Order: sequence, then C-alpha cells, then structure tokens
Amino acid sequence: MVLTGAGVSAESGVPTFRDAQTGLWSRFRPEQLATVGAFVADPDTVWAWYEWRRDLVEQVAPNAGHLALAELESLVPAMTLVTQNVDGLHRLAGSRKIIEFHGNLFDNHCLECACPAPGVPRPCPKPPRCHACGGLVRPGVVWFGEAIPALSLERAVQAADSCDLFMSIGTSMLVHPAAGLAARARSTGAALVEINPEPTELTRFADFAIQAPSGHVLPVLRQALAICRRRTGSNH
Repeated sequence: MVLTGAGVSAESGVPTFRDAQTGLWSRFRPEQLATVGAFVADPDTVWAWYEWRRDLVEQVAPNAGHLALAELESLVPAMTLVTQNVDGLHRLAGSRKIIEFHGNLFDNHCLECACPAPGVPRPCPKPPRCHACGGLVRPGVVWFGEAIPALSLERAVQAADSCDLFMSIGTSMLVHPAAGLAARARSTGAALVEINPEPTELTRFADFAIQAPSGHVLPVLRQALAICRRRTGSNH
C-alpha cells in the first residue's frame, strides 16, 4: 500500500494547500474557503478560488515520482495507491487503482442532491446548476467538517489491514484519518517505508526512512524492483 501527500505534488510545482495565497486571494486563509458554510454564504467567491486552483494545476505535469508509481502498479498488481492530493496528477501519470481520499479538484457534484456533475466547462466563472434538481454545483473535494467518503475510507482501511508493505510518501502524517493508516498496517506486521525530505511523526516507527524527494527515490526503487522481478520471475 502506498499513501501519498502534498509533497509529491509539490515536486511538480503544485502549491501545497496552506501555501501563501497570491493576488486577489492573499486576504483569505484557505481554511476560510474550504467549508460548506463558506460555499453556502458566498458560492461565487469559493467557486472562483477553486477555479484559480484548477488553473494552477493545469499548468503542471506529473513528475518522475508520479510516473514511477504508475509503473510500480504494473509491476505489483496487488498494489493500492491512496492519495490525499486532489490534483489528479496520479491519474494523468497513468495510475488506475487510486483511492482519492479527499476527492478530486476537477470533479463536481450537486450540493443539494449529491448527483455527479460531469462536463462542467473550463473556465467556468460561476457555479453551475445541477441538471437533476437545480441546486448549486460544488467542487468534488472533501471540505473541513466533512467525512471521508465511506467507500474510500473502507477500501483504504482494508488495504492497510491486509498489506505487507506500507509506503508513506511526501506526507507529514498529521492529517487524520489518513495518518492512522500506517498504524493499522504496522499493527498487522507490515513493514513501513517513509520517503520524505524531512522527518515526520512516522519516522521513528519506520523500518526504512529515506529523507529525499520522491521524484529522486521512486524511479530508483521501480528500476530495482523490475530487475528483481526479471531475476526471480516473481510478482512479489
């Protein structure tokens, strides 16, 4: 099981969620905009902020770490990738078995009836209306005060409970419930590997802690695994 966080996307140039806002958005704190209450009170402003974030993400591309994880998926069919990132870069890199724990910046659904709202044009200056009920369409991300979608949480917990190797990549391991997945994996005997430039709360529990950017480390690990597979003829 692989858990990725903001550090992986930061290597592509995606600002982390709490990075300083610029221009028009410098007078807002991100936490003030990422709530249901904020959207209900001022949907145009919140929607515009997410459009700005989408514009930023559309200017970057998956990095070597994203691509290596997509290739690892083909080498290790039982691999589960859980990401806390909402930018969709794992999808663009070619990963298919992804659990997007906090949703996706480019997905949308109705605030009222929760129906998916595909096909919202880009750019879209104001939140559109739901074709099913007429309610406001909102970004398909998990906001503060909202629970992780039940199916995503269930799949992630199952993966943590059943894996024999847990990799934490580019995440501070401070945000729950994602941060608790490593503890679940460790409790069932899984080996823990951390790849992060700085030490985190997980570092002292990790069997291997590699303090370097994921874009440098993951291609090397992918290459080493491919060599091992060729030599042993094994998928494990």
